[in-house]
Amino acid sequence: MIPPQEASARRREIEDKLKQEEETLSFIRDSLEKSDQLTKNMVSILSSFESRLMKLENSIIPVHKQTETLQRLQENVEKTLSCLDHVISYYHVASDTEKIIREGPTGRLEEYLGSMAKIQKAVEYFQDNSPDSPELNKVKLLFERGKESLESEFRSLMTRHSKVVSPVLLVDLISGEDDLEVQEEAPLEHLPESVLQDVIRISRWLVEYGRNQDFMNVYYQIRSSQLDRSIKGLKEHFRKSSSSSGVPYSPAVPNKRKDTPTKKPVKRPGTIRKAQNLLKQYSQHGLDGKKGGSNLIPLEGHEHDFRVKHLSEALNDKHGPLAGRDDMLDVETDAYIHCVSAFVKLAQSEYQLLTDVIPEHHQKKTFDSLIQDALDGLMLEGENIVAAARKAIIRHDFSAVLTVFPILRHLKQTKPEFDQVLQGTAAGTKNKLPGLITAMETVGAKALEDFADNIKNDPDKEYNMPKDGTVHELTSNAILFLQQLLDFQETAGAMLASQETSSSATSYSSEFSKRLLSTYICKVLGNLQLNLLSKSKVYEDPALSAIFLHNNYNYILKALEKSELIQLVAVTQKTAERSYREHVEQQIQTYQRSWLKVTDYIAEKNLPVFQPGVKLRDKERQMIKERFKGFNDGLEELCKIQKAWAIPDTEQRDKIRQAQKNIVKETYGAFLHRYGSVPFTKNPEKYIKYRVEQVGDMIDRLFDTSA
Repeated sequence: MIPPQEASARRREIEDKLKQEEETLSFIRDSLEKSDQLTKNMVSILSSFESRLMKLENSIIPVHKQTETLQRLQENVEKTLSCLDHVISYYHVASDTEKIIREGPTGRLEEYLGSMAKIQKAVEYFQDNSPDSPELNKVKLLFERGKESLESEFRSLMTRHSKVVSPVLLVDLISGEDDLEVQEEAPLEHLPESVLQDVIRISRWLVEYGRNQDFMNVYYQIRSSQLDRSIKGLKEHFRKSSSSSGVPYSPAVPNKRKDTPTKKPVKRPGTIRKAQNLLKQYSQHGLDGKKGGSNLIPLEGHEHDFRVKHLSEALNDKHGPLAGRDDMLDVETDAYIHCVSAFVKLAQSEYQLLTDVIPEHHQKKTFDSLIQDALDGLMLEGENIVAAARKAIIRHDFSAVLTVFPILRHLKQTKPEFDQVLQGTAAGTKNKLPGLITAMETVGAKALEDFADNIKNDPDKEYNMPKDGTVHELTSNAILFLQQLLDFQETAGAMLASQETSSSATSYSSEFSKRLLSTYICKVLGNLQLNLLSKSKVYEDPALSAIFLHNNYNYILKALEKSELIQLVAVTQKTAERSYREHVEQQIQTYQRSWLKVTDYIAEKNLPVFQPGVKLRDKERQMIKERFKGFNDGLEELCKIQKAWAIPDTEQRDKIRQAQKNIVKETYGAFLHRYGSVPFTKNPEKYIKYRVEQVGDMIDRLFDTSA
């Protein structure tokens, strides 16, 4: 049982909670009613807003559609007006640009090309939209007139501003190749830079819009003329320089580090001047038959009376002086060599210029045409040199053929550059230089062959033989010719190899060529020796014949020893030097036998035998007189004759004199000692005419016409 007090308290507590819950329920009901009222009000507002929006949309959409239509109409009108303005502008192009086109592009190329662009667009418009319009003809005519003006301006610019390269600049450019100091090579300025840019713009326009290729012909014709004139000017420069000073000079290209130009002589790339100078000396000192000298070998004393046959023969002046003529040939040779080098340099420069002006697919053809005149001129001159060499060979003037050697060597050295420059040109153009080289090799080989045959078969004998037994002109000329081959060993060897029919000749080596040249030189020397032997038989006196052969053999030997000829000969003939020494000694011995007829008179084996103190019989006295008289007469006769003979080599002359003097003095001294005091005559001075020293002095004056 719960106590009554606790039950009453619990009931009051429950009643209080119930009352609170009822109050809460009442509050919730009031809140729900207010919320429902608010919801109803919001729904009413939204319904009203939706109704208004629908009314607004229904009124705005038609207006928007009308506005959109109006905007589209406005755009169409604007486009139509723009098109009309554009079309109308084409109708005004002719009148707007006619004055500019009529006045031409000179001085305002940019503006002119802009006008031509407008005309081009007008032509395209009328062709597409109104091909029958008279306006099309107007703009077409104007376009053609403008194109012709551009073509004329192109020609005018090229003609007025293309410059011939000065000979001085060309010489310096060529000579600069050999400078040890490496410098950047400045390109030749064929056209001023501003003019070049105008030319390039015109050429590009003519190709792209003018559909015209005639300007390329204009270009190559003008540049071809300048190239040809530049090379001819260089050649003329050499001629004038040689005639005024003898040696062409030119100011050097200013060094980048120096403002003052210097002067330097032109480098001569291999000529025949050495042979010319030597031959001149022979002609100057040898024609009078007196003493002379030679730079060929250091011989002193008496020179022979011979007439030099070399370059003057090529000028139909067989026995005339050589001064001037040799220089002329030398200058022509140098000029041609320099012109070949100049052509390569100029052609390289022309191609660089051409690549800027001419479209790529037309460059090779245009360049081929551009270089033809200058190249043909060089080839023609080369062919003339070959023809002149052939004529010289017919005249047996082989020294003139030496002109071919430096030219051929230079052509072969320059051929790689030639081939590089001519890449892409026609086959006929590429083959011109190889053809000329082949022709020169052929004529050079022919000259070498005929020279060897001429040495063997030279017909000159009596009228052309030196009376003093000195060196024959055939020997000196042969040696001079062979010495010139030393400067052109590879060239001469290649000439000989080019004529070989064996398969190995097609790919000959330098060693093969050297052996061929050695064989050739040995052949010439052998032919010369045979000819000299034949010529020596012209002399009636065997002693003079021996002196003649001695002089010639000694001359050949010294020439071989003092040059590289001996090394070349030794390639195929090891004993050549020893053989010539033996020949020289053999001729000395032959000459010494000429004195036997003098010394035999006083030789002990031919003397009478008598007892000292015993009176001589008449027969014995007469025999002694005859011995003295025979010796005196023989000595005087030989000294008189041999005094006029010549031995140019001082060393050999002294050697032969001394050897002969020793023999004669010894024999005569013994004879004089034995019979000088014998009373074989009442007039001893009549028979004992010379002392031993006097005999020696007489022999010392042999081979000396001035004594």
